[in-house]
Amino acid sequence: MTMGTVPATGEPLGADGGHLAVPADEAGRLLEAGRSLELAARRAGNAGVVHSWELVTAVDGPGTRMTLFLSGCPLRCQYCQNPDTWHMRDGEHTALETIVDRLERYRGVFAATGGGLTISGGEPLMQSAFVAAIFAACRRLGIHTALDTSGNLGARASDALLDDTDLVLLDVKSGIPETYQEVTARELAPTVAFGDRLSARGNHMWIRFVLVPGLTDAYDNVEAVADIVSRWSTVDRVEVLPFHQMGASKWERLGVPYTLAETRAPDDRLLERVRAQFRSRGLTVW
Repeated sequence: MTMGTVPATGEPLGADGGHLAVPADEAGRLLEAGRSLELAARRAGNAGVVHSWELVTAVDGPGTRMTLFLSGCPLRCQYCQNPDTWHMRDGEHTALETIVDRLERYRGVFAATGGGLTISGGEPLMQSAFVAAIFAACRRLGIHTALDTSGNLGARASDALLDDTDLVLLDVKSGIPETYQEVTARELAPTVAFGDRLSARGNHMWIRFVLVPGLTDAYDNVEAVADIVSRWSTVDRVEVLPFHQMGASKWERLGVPYTLAETRAPDDRLLERVRAQFRSRGLTVW
């Protein structure tokens, strides 16, 4: 092994195979240079921070889908299923080529089932350049694309990114601004503005509304969501998603206070009332 080659330990070896002593200040400069290269790659969309991925059917879009979960989210939803995706530090720096190689392996499955790639999170638009680069690659490969987003960072989505987006799964978490703030610790307005933009430019949407008893289920709150959604002409369907406790263990593991520990799933009567509110606007409801 020649001078300066780095083995699996990550420590440089000398010509005799022994470890080279690197001064602390030089090691710091090398580490900082590596971080700078990573950040530059992320800004250019050539890499991103990935939390995890899974291959599923009939979830997060049509057909069999590869769902890619990116790290980082500005919202703090009380019912979040994936609080482990909130922070960029909890993901893995991943090259664009790695994602594209994996997509190419599943092209046959996607084609046979009418599926494709969904990018979720976290909030994928925290890494909008990476999303844009992946979706551009999908367009070249003929792979259907779906963006699962709260819309809070919709202003970061370029027209080029949205041109390569076949479907937007838009979470409208509440319709009353004060309730939205309580649910997410963020403002409602950016989501509404993003939905307006998607509708105006013709992007197809599936709307998602999580029904949480005692938090989002108020009649007036649902009416407000239905009023907002009904003005978007490109909404194909509304999914009313009943709250569940499947993400509770993640909150406990992370040591984050979980305010909904005693909240139960909505019963059939409540689900039907809420679905009827959306159907009354002529919306297709799931």
